[in-house]
Amino acid sequence: MSETGFDIDVALKHVREAKRTLATLGRRVKDRALEAAAEALVAERATLIEANELDLAAGGERGLSEALLDRLRLTEARIAEMSEGMRQIAALPDPVGEVTSMWRRPNGLEIGRLRVPIGVILVIYESRPNVTADAAALCLKSGNAVVLRGGSEALHSNRAIASVLTRAFVSAGAPEGALVLVRDPDRALVGRLLRMDDRIDLVVPRGGAGLIRAVAEQSTIPVVKHDKGVCHVFLDEAAEPEMAHAIALDAKLQRPGTCNAMETLLVDTSLADSVLPRLAAAFLEAGVELRGCPRTLQALSDPRVRAATEIDWDTEYLDMVLSIKVVDGLDHALDHIARHGSGHSEAIVTTDYGRARRFHAEVDAAAVYVNASTRFTDGCEFGMGAEIGISTNRLHARGPMGLQELTTYKYIVFGDGQTRTASK
Repeated sequence: MSETGFDIDVALKHVREAKRTLATLGRRVKDRALEAAAEALVAERATLIEANELDLAAGGERGLSEALLDRLRLTEARIAEMSEGMRQIAALPDPVGEVTSMWRRPNGLEIGRLRVPIGVILVIYESRPNVTADAAALCLKSGNAVVLRGGSEALHSNRAIASVLTRAFVSAGAPEGALVLVRDPDRALVGRLLRMDDRIDLVVPRGGAGLIRAVAEQSTIPVVKHDKGVCHVFLDEAAEPEMAHAIALDAKLQRPGTCNAMETLLVDTSLADSVLPRLAAAFLEAGVELRGCPRTLQALSDPRVRAATEIDWDTEYLDMVLSIKVVDGLDHALDHIARHGSGHSEAIVTTDYGRARRFHAEVDAAAVYVNASTRFTDGCEFGMGAEIGISTNRLHARGPMGLQELTTYKYIVFGDGQTRTASK
């Protein structure tokens, strides 16, 4: 047992017990628990903000950037969003028990595919305390037990949120082990958890590239990961200038510390002397550090714009930094994205239908946009209520992971006495 009094083996025993109950828990109970949690988050907002202020103060002392502090910050508006996310998830159809297909074999057997929970899900995440609420809500509705291990920088916030949710869930009839927050900040404990493949069924890491890589390398449990979010917006020669301006600014400035924020702006050469200077001026005025290719530096002629290096094209800044590259048309843009994109979110701004279709078809990413900001790659914005993570995997789940992505399936077979005899 750790100095905090938290015993992971005891906690996981309760989680495994809850797993069986959750798998068959009725929708009415699950939705009642989510509604109760939504009300409790708002009712306890002062307590949550007070706990969050302790984390923000500690983060400031540690020298966290403003973008990282923004990821950490809880406000009344963000708590209200967490609450609304709970209600949205409650209103969604329950995926558990859905028969997705059914067919009859010549021998009379009827075979179907039935959605079932994955089981016990471990979520490892950094900074953003709203993940505690989102992951707990999605796992409960999809019939999964969840083990949450947030970053030490959000420890007070996560403890406060988990405490509120646990009380609300249990009061509505959910089992006590449905949600377990790992309260011990000892990093060695993460290594132990990642080897508990006999008790945990899936790992979802959310955070920077270092965290994702460490989890993938250490885990003996299947991992659904999202790689770094090196997201691009390409301003095509047929882009409508005002739309291009608005989308590019939103993709970078709306919340620069998120994984779906634009990190590289690609600009068709025909727009380098018209659209780009005005856009660069707006970024600089907003406090964004710009790093450009040689043609960008020539077009802007501004000493505040630094020369980009090869490393910049592969960097997820999660901050007020933006790389800019002038490209020779769609083919050049597609080549750059294929070489440097992380498979997260990519966007084109254009009025040319043919190039828009090519972009959709040829870009290999979890979310591909035409004339919209990459900032929409989000479970809530996609109508899922929330997300447990954004997967850049190609197997099982891709993009924002909502309720359906937190289920697997089993085959159900109905017969009337059929037997199979060996062929002769």
